[in-house]
Amino acid sequence: MWRRFRSFDGGVRLLMVNQFAINIGFYMLMPYLAGHLADGLGMAAWSVGLVLGMRNLSQQGLFLLGGTLADRLGYRPVIIAGCVLRTAGFALLGFAGTLPVLLVASVMTGFAGALFNPAVRAYVAHGAAERRVEAFALFNVFCQAGILLGPPIGVALLAADFRLVCVVAAAIFAALTVLQLFALPPCRSEEPRGSVLADWRDVAANRPFRMFALAMAGSYVLSFQIYLALPLAIGDHGAVSALFVVSALVAMLGQVHITDWARKRWSASQVIARGLALMGLAFVPLIPYGVAGAPVPVAAGLACTVLLTLGTVLTCPFEMDTIVTLSGEHRVATHYGFYNTVAGLGVAAGNLAVGRLLDVGPVWVWSVLAATGAACALAVRRLGAPRRHRLRGRARRISSTSTPF
Repeated sequence: MWRRFRSFDGGVRLLMVNQFAINIGFYMLMPYLAGHLADGLGMAAWSVGLVLGMRNLSQQGLFLLGGTLADRLGYRPVIIAGCVLRTAGFALLGFAGTLPVLLVASVMTGFAGALFNPAVRAYVAHGAAERRVEAFALFNVFCQAGILLGPPIGVALLAADFRLVCVVAAAIFAALTVLQLFALPPCRSEEPRGSVLADWRDVAANRPFRMFALAMAGSYVLSFQIYLALPLAIGDHGAVSALFVVSALVAMLGQVHITDWARKRWSASQVIARGLALMGLAFVPLIPYGVAGAPVPVAAGLACTVLLTLGTVLTCPFEMDTIVTLSGEHRVATHYGFYNTVAGLGVAAGNLAVGRLLDVGPVWVWSVLAATGAACALAVRRLGAPRRHRLRGRARRISSTSTPF
């Protein structure tokens, strides 16, 4: 893994380390924000939900704008601007004591993610060139490592004071800002032409990409159940923590090997479809517990988590590469922004449906989630095979080692 990391150019390597630090800073703070607002500041439940919801809404709702800015201004300045904004937002969260100020800080934090998320992925795709799948596999390892380390660091700092958590998280993003300001090379894939609205119309009119984004929205609903349905079904806080640790470890240890194994055997659409099917299959062993009305045992929850993570690991690098392929390597960051917006809307709608089904009965939750994985897998396979000739005509440049979707 170290040799592979060193084989990429300096900008791609820096952004992998950047994502590791971003996830440490984010996950050392955000899981504990609700507790601080409710217990530390004594806020009502509705206001806590509003603050947290505004962060999510500002990020998901502004991804398209962030991607557009990255394509028009260059990836580097937008990445740096996102880190500056999150530095200020995290610092403000630690010292704000009123709802209006907390809402401003929450929006700043969310918009920061909307800025650097599409720009970072577009930069990695551009810098890795024909090695995009390999780069995104390694990129996900750094992501998962940050997710694994962030919460325990946050817990340790929380023992002193929540403000210390915020200050340290803000300091991480401040350091990233300085590092990228001096060490990240400029990168822009193309000169912008036409209006912003024309760019958005062009992306929305890309039917293969649009249908792929809709089909893949289900995968984000499935993967999010580690945070929603599984914790509610298991109940034990220690076991729930184990779910997150196991998920991160499976991704960190298996990502590169699984990606290498899959790319030798299948096309991109075949890999993604198999990953989605596996994500749906993860919920099948839970159906008998739903039928019996019994709580989900910890062992069954862990098995579901492992299968769900393996499906995500199988899908992720090829998914990120396919977005570039379907874009024709044109307005790549805008395509990533549009894709993230669709995924965010899908998660919001899916979680509402899961919450309603939990009220009806657990058997419906596990059955519908399993069916969702199967339906998404079928949709991706149907999208993949018959459209290859169209995609070859659309793409300006597709690497000989990167299988068209």
